[in-house]
Amino acid sequence: QVQLVESGGGLVQPGGSLMLSCVGSGFRFPDYRLSWYRQAPGGNREIVATIGDNGISRIYKDTVKGRFTISRDNAKNTMYLQMNDLKLEDTGTYYCYVLYDYQNYYGQGTEVTVSS
Repeated sequence: QVQLVESGGGLVQPGGSLMLSCVGSGFRFPDYRLSWYRQAPGGNREIVATIGDNGISRIYKDTVKGRFTISRDNAKNTMYLQMNDLKLEDTGTYYCYVLYDYQNYYGQGTEVTVSS
């Protein structure tokens, strides 16, 4: 059974930083591309960043380039999202995602609130 568990969200002031973590289980973690999605209050879920199975290939949403860094530690079955210089518009629930056996899996999400 595929499980993704996010953590690390919280309340932060504009310009601050947070690091999110996602632990995966129930699938062979090192073999899969992974992504972070987010959903702002009242908004649609959007992709933020994607990392290849070996951690080399990384793709970012334009509005987070230069501020967010996606990474993974396959030995720990964990993916990370380091978020720096946070802005009000980064507020939302952040989800990790994997496409496994032709099905979409998301975690339960972790909330990030950027507010002064």
